[in-house]
Amino acid sequence: MAPSFDITSHTVCVMDASGQLGFSLVQRLLQRGYTVHASVQKYEEDLFNGISANSDKLKIFESDPFDYHSIIDALRGCSGLFYSFEPPLDQPNYDEYMADVEVRAAHNVLEACAQTETIDKVVFTSSATAVVWREDRKTIEPEIDEIHWSDVNFCRKFKLWHGMSKTLSEKTAWALAMDRGVNMVSINAGLLMTHDLTIKHPYLRGAAEMYEDGVFVTVDLGFLVDTHICVYEDVSSFGRYLCFNHIINTQDDAVQLAQKLAPTASSSLPQSDDYGKIFIEQKISNKKLNKLMVDFEA
Repeated sequence: MAPSFDITSHTVCVMDASGQLGFSLVQRLLQRGYTVHASVQKYEEDLFNGISANSDKLKIFESDPFDYHSIIDALRGCSGLFYSFEPPLDQPNYDEYMADVEVRAAHNVLEACAQTETIDKVVFTSSATAVVWREDRKTIEPEIDEIHWSDVNFCRKFKLWHGMSKTLSEKTAWALAMDRGVNMVSINAGLLMTHDLTIKHPYLRGAAEMYEDGVFVTVDLGFLVDTHICVYEDVSSFGRYLCFNHIINTQDDAVQLAQKLAPTASSSLPQSDDYGKIFIEQKISNKKLNKLMVDFEA
C-alpha cells in the first residue's frame, strides 16, 4: 500500500448503504477515519443512529439508481465509490427482467462517476455467479478464476437470473469505465453468509451444480468488507477479484448449509447421491485477492 495514502482526506460514497454490505462498509469506513456519503434508496431516520461519534463525518443521501441527478448529488466531492446493487424496493425478486434493471442502474452509476471530476476509484461489487456459469465449465482449465466470465446465453437457458444479471451489469460497468476512463475494480463475491440468509436467495439457484463442479463458494461479511477497503486503498489493485473465504466441497458442508437455510433445504442441495464422496476437488481460485490482502491491516 502506498505510504502516502491519507484516509482522513478521503470522502467516499457507499451505494446502496441500506443493505447489509453497504451498512457494514459505512460503519467500517467511519471507524477508519473516512468521511462517508451514505446513499440509500429510501431514507429511514433511525437507520444510521449512533453509527458515528462525529456527525460531520457522515452525510446521508436518498438516491434512486435510476435517477441520474440524485446519484450525482451523492457523489459530489467524493474521491471514491463503493457500489453494490440492491433490488428496487418495489421489485425485490430476481427474475428474467432483473438484468435490465441492474444493467440500467450500473450504467447510470458509472456514467455519473465519469462526470464527477473528484472520483479517483470505483469499487464495484459483482458476484462469483458472473464467473462460474459456462456450457464447457467441466472441460475448461483446471481452475476457474477472475479471468473467466459466465455465459449469458447459458444463464438464460437455465434461468440462472442472478448469474445473468451480475454478468451483464458488470460487463456494462467495465465497458463504460474503459470508455470514460474511470478507474474501476470489481469484486466477484461468493454467497454472503448473513444471519437472514434463506434458500430463496437467487445466488442459490444451481447450488447443486456449483457444488458438484467444485465452485460453490461463500464469504463472511467481515472478510468482504475488508476486501472492499483493501482494493480501494491499495493503489496496485486492478481488474476483477474473486472474493471468498470458504468453499462448500464436502458432503458435511452441504448438509450444514442446508440445515442453516431451512429444514426443507435438503432437497435443494446434494446429499443422498453423494454418500461416499467425502471431498470434491476445488476448481476455483482467489489467489489474486489473497496476494493483495497479505499486508492489509483491517
